[in-house]
Amino acid sequence: MLAKLLLIPFGSFWDLKASLQMKPTGITAKIKKVIYKMYLYENAADIAISSHFENEPCMPHGERGVFISGATKVGKNAIIFQQVTIGSVTLPDSNGLGAPTIGDNCYIGAGAKIVGKVTIGDNVRIGANAVVYQDVPDNSVVVSGVQKTITKDRPLINRYYTYDDDSQTWKYFKDGRWVVEEDRALCAILSQDA
Repeated sequence: MLAKLLLIPFGSFWDLKASLQMKPTGITAKIKKVIYKMYLYENAADIAISSHFENEPCMPHGERGVFISGATKVGKNAIIFQQVTIGSVTLPDSNGLGAPTIGDNCYIGAGAKIVGKVTIGDNVRIGANAVVYQDVPDNSVVVSGVQKTITKDRPLINRYYTYDDDSQTWKYFKDGRWVVEEDRALCAILSQDA
């Protein structure tokens, strides 16, 4: 509630996000970033400052529980309901390494998950709780489906990687702490779609 009040001088959450994308410096920038993060915390959300929206999306239930990763691109007139995840895949051996690109006039139902480097066309409707990990053509509807399990013949590396802007390094979470990735070839792969 406090963060919502603190947003008033900046217009809206989306106005504040746009001003932070211009990479301001100084004490005002630090204050804006604190308010931005506080607002997201109060809404149990995480919408990366670096995520790109053609215009402000319609979020009928607010930003509650919404996660949108940094390299995501969203077209005009998006409608995004609560508990939606639009996330990057940072597993280096994944075919879906990267972030989603979503077209214009897309409707994303409650709890939907869009993950990896997928392209969602224009005028697409993604049903509640649907999981999207493949490209979707224009004028399509995606609904949840039957589970499919794929067993591999080798152990999978399931590290969560994130890029640290301050130290300009890739890090992964292990044993309760962040570890800098030392493998330069792996860092290069991760940086391809960051």
